[in-house]
Amino acid sequence: MEWKNKSDVVIVGGGIVGIATAYYLALLGRKDVTVVEKGTVCNGSTGRCGAGIRAQWGTEMNCRLGIAALDIFETLEGEFGMSVGLNQGGYLLVAYTEKEFENLKKGMALQNSLGIQSRTVTLAEAREICPALDASDAAGFTYHARDGHADPFLTAFAYLEAAKKLGVSYHRNTECTGITVRGGKATGVDTAKGHIDADVVINCSGAYSQIVAKFAGVDLPNWGERHEIMVTEPVDDGVCPPMLMSFSGNYYIQQRPHGSIICGMSPAGHPQDFRNRTTWQFITEMSRVLNKLLPVTKDIRVVRHWAGLYDMTPDGSPIIGETDVKNFYHSTGYSGHGFMLAPIAGKVLAQQLTGNTPDIDLSMLDYRRFARGELILEPNIT
Repeated sequence: MEWKNKSDVVIVGGGIVGIATAYYLALLGRKDVTVVEKGTVCNGSTGRCGAGIRAQWGTEMNCRLGIAALDIFETLEGEFGMSVGLNQGGYLLVAYTEKEFENLKKGMALQNSLGIQSRTVTLAEAREICPALDASDAAGFTYHARDGHADPFLTAFAYLEAAKKLGVSYHRNTECTGITVRGGKATGVDTAKGHIDADVVINCSGAYSQIVAKFAGVDLPNWGERHEIMVTEPVDDGVCPPMLMSFSGNYYIQQRPHGSIICGMSPAGHPQDFRNRTTWQFITEMSRVLNKLLPVTKDIRVVRHWAGLYDMTPDGSPIIGETDVKNFYHSTGYSGHGFMLAPIAGKVLAQQLTGNTPDIDLSMLDYRRFARGELILEPNIT
């Protein structure tokens, strides 16, 4: 793609968040947009994620973002003329104590007040939703049928192709090495391939966002956290149609349309590192959990195992908006949920930057909230 030394907007980070933001900027008329990505498309967290999409959250902001993202996901195939692999088998949340079940029901009441049709289900109903489930030790379940998953590769490529048709430039293997700041304003981006003058710079660099922010003298409290995932050989259809997830149980498990089961859990100690290394301990523990919940999986084989990075914040909620450095924006800190929230986050930030009224007021997600002590603590994460 042709290199330009000047662009209206430069987005640092070409994962799903950066690509979606670029697309909506161009769609709303700001077409001179450049995305710089240090690797390739889906090389980072987007291509390594569990790809779940849900509206069952515990804070009003995340509920609003979650259901709005679902609304968009349901229209993408028609909008792009390309599949995004959307599969809405629902999310079945599992609580193992009465206290946890009460917290899930509290979240459900909030969700229902916002039009999200989540509900409690009995053990018998849970087994109808997930026929292979063995969870007789659970205290209760909630379920939302519109939740599900999509294909991160198909979704990212669909957004990228649509953005390129609108004039967006996407540069692979182009690492950001600095942010130029003059008079308290971001004025450009230094990269391994050269400098780009810019009127606006947006940091969408995921687990590396605190490093990119530091280039402009901005301190973010984010950190990268390594998570592992594994996928099995295909099994019979209907073993686990929903995303089966528990916060206290520390797991998420789903069956992909072709039959394979993909599953993950948060690592012990929540390691803060940038190494996408894998461990035998994860395979051992994850297999134990999978076999307990879905006994029919006891004799199947693991075919692949990988790791990726969550971009964590102290309250589990994202950071979206302008910083103290003018014209330097962030869309980061999704704490493992960037894929599912990228469509609405990209759209709303683009609306703000093009002078339109945002669909959702994101002002409370400003990064200064941490200094003010106004954390938006999200309970529905592992």
